[in-house]
Amino acid sequence: MTDASRQRLRLWLNMLKATRHVELEVRERLRVDFDTTLPRFDVLAVLSRHPEGLRLSDLSKELMVSNGNVTVVVDRLAEDALVERLPVPGDRRAWQVRLTPAGEGAIRAMTDAHRDWIDRLFGGLDDAQIAAAIDTLSAIRKPA
Repeated sequence: MTDASRQRLRLWLNMLKATRHVELEVRERLRVDFDTTLPRFDVLAVLSRHPEGLRLSDLSKELMVSNGNVTVVVDRLAEDALVERLPVPGDRRAWQVRLTPAGEGAIRAMTDAHRDWIDRLFGGLDDAQIAAAIDTLSAIRKPA
């Protein structure tokens, strides 16, 4: 293995560790502060950007998860009156989901707290480090 290969492997492992660290912290804060889960937060966050609501299939695509996974989360959010299901005119099999007023309030509170958590987690980085990290991660996602 070359030194360059070793360094790339170290980068990958450090990215995994950093991502896992941030995700675990966010999951724990959501659980403790809001008695909710990251998947529930994700669904509410996507719906907050679509006030008219989304079909379940479009919500699945936005979240990059299966329809089955989204359905389970949406069912629970509906039970908690945070989202509502509406029939799609002309398509008896499709449902549209949108936030209720309670859901709007909940996601607003969660996103404010989420912003604070991320600020704290990344607070030790200066502007140059943040810019370099964004550039590096963006370069990784671009095809060679």
